[in-house]
Amino acid sequence: MSSRPEFLAPPEIFYDDSEARKYTSSSRIVEIQARLSERALELLALPEDDVPRFLLDIGCGSGLSGETISENGHQWIGLDISASMLNVAVEREVEGDLLLGDMGQGLGFRAGVIDGAISISAVQWLCNADKSSHEPRLRLKAFFGSLYRCLSRGARAVFQVYPESIAQRELILRQALQAGFGGGLVVDYPHSTKKRKEFLVLTCGSVPTSINDGHKEGDSDDDDDDSEEEENGMVCVSDRSRPRKKQRTNKKGKGREWVLRKKEQSRRKGNDVPADSKYTARKRKSRF
Repeated sequence: MSSRPEFLAPPEIFYDDSEARKYTSSSRIVEIQARLSERALELLALPEDDVPRFLLDIGCGSGLSGETISENGHQWIGLDISASMLNVAVEREVEGDLLLGDMGQGLGFRAGVIDGAISISAVQWLCNADKSSHEPRLRLKAFFGSLYRCLSRGARAVFQVYPESIAQRELILRQALQAGFGGGLVVDYPHSTKKRKEFLVLTCGSVPTSINDGHKEGDSDDDDDDSEEEENGMVCVSDRSRPRKKQRTNKKGKGREWVLRKKEQSRRKGNDVPADSKYTARKRKSRF
């Protein structure tokens, strides 16, 4: 049986009082969370002008990643679905504001109020249908669509993710691009099975995305991997932008393929559409 927590129970159930305290009291987890949060802030590429930014921590848990945001001089608000995790964050007296909510139902912030967003090991939970009403594609669509609206233009969002498969990775990226984001995937230490980490780096608006910084050859790391894996500490970047709609250049008008596609779309909406035949989309003669 897999040890991935998202396969065991929904997050609000898996992270109960006992699991929340055990998670936060683990020195190893605290260290890993801090390192991933620092990397996410690095990829966020905030201006170095000593002006505090207002950041969103999605899946903030007990506030471990929020502490890293505070240490870097920024203000933040955290969202999590686990009440137990948020209770631990309150006990730890974290500096950010905390919200209890399900990111799969969308984010209820005003448009353009967030200067950047990070998320550590949370977004892949949306790919699971924990209830009969859950549809992963629609939950990802609601999440990325609402995130796009609440971010200021040109702002970035960085998600550290653990996708189960290539299909799951593509589903997450596709829904982000369809929401309007530009960006791609950054992979730290792609040749190391132990240190490999994936970050989805997205830009809000039509600002070009350039991701050149990262863990490259010669960077030091405190992990226990051997020296051979240290030399492979480079970054793979998959830079993709939102696909543009193709402009119609057919001067002869709309062909058969276009008509069939529109009829199929109408059928999916539940409309009563005539059956296809050899006469579909055939141009009638000017006279009988």
